[in-house]
Amino acid sequence: MQPHISMITLGVADISEATVFYERLGFTRSSESQDAVTFMQAGAVVLGLFGRDALKDDAKTDSIWTGIGGTAVAMNCAGEAEVDAMMEVAKAAGARILKPAEKVFWGGYSGYFADLDDHAWEVACNPFWSLDESGRIDLPA
Repeated sequence: MQPHISMITLGVADISEATVFYERLGFTRSSESQDAVTFMQAGAVVLGLFGRDALKDDAKTDSIWTGIGGTAVAMNCAGEAEVDAMMEVAKAAGARILKPAEKVFWGGYSGYFADLDDHAWEVACNPFWSLDESGRIDLPA
């Protein structure tokens, strides 16, 4: 079996508020969602929003989740203008801009924002990678 990522679940303080925030970003809530969890299609993966304490209990992570982790969720775009536009959408949705989009040392263009629960999101254009029609990264072999 080939390893892959099919879902990213974020532990959030308030599922309803987080759902509204992500809908403002442009994600669509699935009919599979329930009061205790929201599912949203995010290109080739699913974005899950689950209560922070419930996720911590479910994953039995008391010993390792002692604060905000060092994880960033990335959204790759086709070009710099698309990165800028997405950063504006995030800001209008209520995100806090951590780093405005700019040219970066590795040859791309990226910025970072934090959602309502301080999950870091990178919005980037990597000129060395191509994206398929769904926005999925097509990495070279």
